[in-house]
Amino acid sequence: MKDSWESGDPYEYYMGRWSFLVAEYFVDWLSPHSELNWLDIGCGSGALSEVIVNNCQPASLTAIDQSEDFVRAAQKRLGNRAHCGVGNALSLPLDESSVNIAVSGLVLNFISEPEKVLSEMMRVTEAGGTVAVYLWDYAGKMDFLRNFWNVAVEIKPEALNLHESKRFPDTNAAELKRLFESTGFVNIETTSIEIITHFRDFDDYWKPFLGGQGPAPSFVMSLDENLKARLRNILKARLPTKLDGSISMVARAWAAKGNILQ
Repeated sequence: MKDSWESGDPYEYYMGRWSFLVAEYFVDWLSPHSELNWLDIGCGSGALSEVIVNNCQPASLTAIDQSEDFVRAAQKRLGNRAHCGVGNALSLPLDESSVNIAVSGLVLNFISEPEKVLSEMMRVTEAGGTVAVYLWDYAGKMDFLRNFWNVAVEIKPEALNLHESKRFPDTNAAELKRLFESTGFVNIETTSIEIITHFRDFDDYWKPFLGGQGPAPSFVMSLDENLKARLRNILKARLPTKLDGSISMVARAWAAKGNILQ
């Protein structure tokens, strides 16, 4: 079963709202100058790009994604503050040294050749410029997904092959540093970013899994109604629900940044 990452609105409800929170910490950690030319690779529905235009006073921002639907959603979200276009991270549609800073959020682990993506980011960034990425800590502290997959594997053991902690065991600081070093970056730094994923009630947790965007929702959509109901009922009984019905869990991302050798 292939992951589905195509539609802006379901993605925003499932993961985009948490990406926005992480993006704010990520951009603050980068501490960039104003009036830079930015590139956002794999922009999705535009969460990271929106933080950039709101907080960084960019001279320009180009945001690309391979999904036309995501590009339309991002352009609608950003208006004339950015140029959004369809593009491939493995062959970026930009000239060499054409941006000051290239960033990517929650994308690198889904691409089979992450080193090539970083090489392309290096190619289009000027000497002395910055390349930075962040990824979810799927094998570590990603509680709202870990709880989901634990139950999914319980009712359907073959779901273990779809579990992000198994598919992406190396989304951590050490592996990101290794990737940046092997690509040739200098002044490499890594950091962790933790947020609280807060759900108003169980429906606020469950409904995003019905949108078909990403590995877990794609898995839910593959189930018959009996298994889907069983998954829902077990999750509802086991999640750490407070007296007011709300649910709060920790999610962690790892970030890395490096400079282009002058």
